[in-house]
Amino acid sequence: MSGDVVADHGLWFRVESGGAASGIRRAAERLGRQLELSEERTADLAIVTAELTSNLVKHAQEGTLLLRPVRRGGRAGVELVAIDSGPGMPDLALSSVDGHSTTGTLGIGLGAIVRQASWFDGYSLPGRGTVLAVQVWDGPPPEPDWAGGLIRQITGEQVSGDGYAVRVADGRRQVLVCDGLGHGPLAAIATEAAITAFRTAPAGPPSTVVQHLHRAMSHTRGAALAVAEPDPASGLLRYAGLGNIAAMIVVPNERRRGLVSLPGIAGHQRPAVREYDYPFPRGATLVMHTDGVVDRWDVADYPGLAGRSPLVAAAVLLRDAGIRRDDAGVLVARAEP
Repeated sequence: MSGDVVADHGLWFRVESGGAASGIRRAAERLGRQLELSEERTADLAIVTAELTSNLVKHAQEGTLLLRPVRRGGRAGVELVAIDSGPGMPDLALSSVDGHSTTGTLGIGLGAIVRQASWFDGYSLPGRGTVLAVQVWDGPPPEPDWAGGLIRQITGEQVSGDGYAVRVADGRRQVLVCDGLGHGPLAAIATEAAITAFRTAPAGPPSTVVQHLHRAMSHTRGAALAVAEPDPASGLLRYAGLGNIAAMIVVPNERRRGLVSLPGIAGHQRPAVREYDYPFPRGATLVMHTDGVVDRWDVADYPGLAGRSPLVAAAVLLRDAGIRRDDAGVLVARAEP
């Protein structure tokens, strides 16, 4: 990797041998310095990165690691997400305690990660693999996120045409998922235009925001996209979508409910935009994804995942339902962190 600044969507690394570890660690240290983390926290970041990559080499199958900046309230930190399809762990909390080992080692890897990280979360199932998510900040970490997501480009491309964004505008919590037509740089340009317009759009309901994005994207090849607004006060979720963005509400012990997106392409012609309201009770989860993620997953197959962070939930779904022959993006949001 070069010394260029890591974009907010981050860099994915395939971790198949110990030879990858030093390069990933140097990339993390470089990002820490670019974000002006203190020397002490940059050193802690190096330890966390080394332990995550070591765990992937020792225990994982098809291990990957995402490195990216994370920004909240004018501050910046570093986020790492390690994903594997390895043997998994029956008790992640126990495995995070120093001295617990399943391979005859000293068993200090996960314990070191938990100690050095500002924030840590994970999910593991025996026989299914493990997801670990870590953030390193100077000072105390921000409040837990109510939404989180991941994108991954199609094999062979350097950029992804999928993307997502999260914002709070005049008290409205809103999320965007976008899939630029095709893949590669032109698809990425369309999605970046949508994200930029979303972040600066006037406060308004999802249908108004989608219309704003459509007008702002007229110079691009266009995209499928959807905007959702969970409203804890009313117990509703407001939703407006165009094209093949999949979205569903998941409530414990109930069948998931699919949300309606109308045909159309944002940025092209004049699509019909309609907003729908759905019940969104306390404890509900919103899942949105592009067509690079198949929708045959079942939350019942993931006991305890509803109690994990939105980022970890998104990573598990990307691992198990994402396809490599297309860009893939997943976002998970809840009414409260």
